[in-house]
Amino acid sequence: MTDARAKHVLRTLAAIVMPAIVMPFLVAATAMGGEPGSGARKDGRSAADGWSIYATPYGWLPFLDGGVTVAGRTTNLNVNPVQVLEHLERVPWMSYVEARKGPLGFYNDIFYANLGISVGAATTFGQVGTASATLGLDFEELVIELGGAYEVARWSHGAGATALDVLAGARYWHQNMSLNLALSAGLNLNGLDISGNRAIASSGSVDWVDPVVGARIRHRLAPGQELLLRGDVGGFGAGSKFSWNAVAAYSWAITVRDGVAYSGLLGYRALDVDYEEGSGLDRYVYDVLQHGPVTGLTIRY
Repeated sequence: MTDARAKHVLRTLAAIVMPAIVMPFLVAATAMGGEPGSGARKDGRSAADGWSIYATPYGWLPFLDGGVTVAGRTTNLNVNPVQVLEHLERVPWMSYVEARKGPLGFYNDIFYANLGISVGAATTFGQVGTASATLGLDFEELVIELGGAYEVARWSHGAGATALDVLAGARYWHQNMSLNLALSAGLNLNGLDISGNRAIASSGSVDWVDPVVGARIRHRLAPGQELLLRGDVGGFGAGSKFSWNAVAAYSWAITVRDGVAYSGLLGYRALDVDYEEGSGLDRYVYDVLQHGPVTGLTIRY
């Protein structure tokens, strides 16, 4: 990696990921200047009396492993988190919000990223044994999930407690890909746009919605410490062929000030989807596993 590339990665890391890492500690440091609150709202009601809102801005640094097909041209993705940081073309957005009252909850998760990454050689539909050199893949992805959660069981044990939630909702996907191919004598130009020394296979806007069902375990290890395990599956041919999502995270309380509670979050997330549409030189496929560490700050009020 060149010095310029390294500086770009460090700047991007500082601007995007580091706030999610250092915010919990900044909040804790600020809290040391005053007496933490008791957790009551400003109007004197307990949080259990009404809706509680949990807002979590987070940073997710995923690996991308799998294969994509754009305009009938197929290539493999094998990207690590450093490469993701190095090739971010726009500032990403990652946030989770949940409103909860008693056993009932509603949630929203948003993930957006725009990358320009290196990929392997591409094969063209109908050309057996021929591979084209690639000059990179421009990739935009937006994932928005909306759903509900309901607590169906709870067990208490000593200072801890365990709750089981069932989940149901929908996950909206938006993607836009451009696969840049090196011009060569044997390259099939059907469906490609020519720009300078490259031919571009473009997907245009690709959108679909997956129904999602799953479960979540919230385990309180001790006061202020919680372990979260979540899993869901979706698609079932209604949108994608199949998708699954898994999250394991640990959260720890930092402080409560003026009725607002702050908690740090550290964990790991995996999101896999297998989607396809079209045929021949109009075929689009996205069969990729995204997985990597997650860190964030949860604000409850």
